[in-house]
Amino acid sequence: MDLDIVFLGTSASAPTAARAPTALLVRRGGDRLLFDCAEGTQRQLMRSALGLPDLEDVFITHFHADHYLGLPGMLKTFALRGRDVPLTVYGPPGLRELFGSLRRVFGKLTYPVEVTELRAGESIDRDGYRILVFPVHHGVSAVGYAVDEDVRPGRFDVEAADALGVPSGPERGVLQRGESLTLADGRTITPDSVLGEARPGRRIVITGDTAPTETVRILAEGADVLVHEATFTEDEHERAEDTLHSTARQAAEVGAAAGVRLLALTHLSPRYFGSELLDEARAVFPATVAPRDFDVIEVPFAERGEPTLVKNGARPPRTTETQELGSQNQVPGF
Repeated sequence: MDLDIVFLGTSASAPTAARAPTALLVRRGGDRLLFDCAEGTQRQLMRSALGLPDLEDVFITHFHADHYLGLPGMLKTFALRGRDVPLTVYGPPGLRELFGSLRRVFGKLTYPVEVTELRAGESIDRDGYRILVFPVHHGVSAVGYAVDEDVRPGRFDVEAADALGVPSGPERGVLQRGESLTLADGRTITPDSVLGEARPGRRIVITGDTAPTETVRILAEGADVLVHEATFTEDEHERAEDTLHSTARQAAEVGAAAGVRLLALTHLSPRYFGSELLDEARAVFPATVAPRDFDVIEVPFAERGEPTLVKNGARPPRTTETQELGSQNQVPGF
């Protein structure tokens, strides 16, 4: 099953000419999970190769404006399109109060919206995976999220199955699902007779805004991808400490200590081009990338390769008109 991360906004606090504020989309099979919804998120989706899908789940990390300000507009757009599919918005305690205020902005909708407050330690079970909620350190009601797949059965040993007389076809599927099988001659074949060791699923950890904290390291232990904020460089260490954000070096130290396969830096202050933060992090943890808007990280199973950053992986093919517009708006260093 395909799993990837689409970066829709990678800037901190405010948009720049080249980066929108925080939003990312995790795609797993047919599921679409939006994490944070900053100003302009719906437009970023429309500008991407994805278009604006009828999202069913939105996860807010905390209630600073650069993480939810795009939500009212997107909800209203869904209504203008005549949507009737339910939508659930998740977030830490305080979400219901926020929605009470936002309803004055987006008004009556054509579809039901469920507002669900989540506390650290809770989880949401889905088909084949779950979404874990964990605490972060940002001075307000704030959480991070981990998309955590179920353990998979081990590899099927065809030679062992042949030797045991297991017919090809549905019978082998029973064993591969981890169930015992009784053959026509009365023998019972157990899954461990034909399956190797269980294989882990994939894990993506998304911190939202946070100062370095042990809970992130623990949740990210062995993760395939850690998406960690990196608002400042070490030159602004004191500012990061005062505002409960992280430097690129600190994010890299967390990634290295957790042994993640890939660290993705996001929530980059507009004062930087991005390369400064990436260089600082890679000096500590080389398996680091700093995605730009519309970049995609593909997350294969471990036995199929490493997570890979695909530049402009969610950007539609450029027409002559968009190429001209892009050249007019280009900012040096991006």
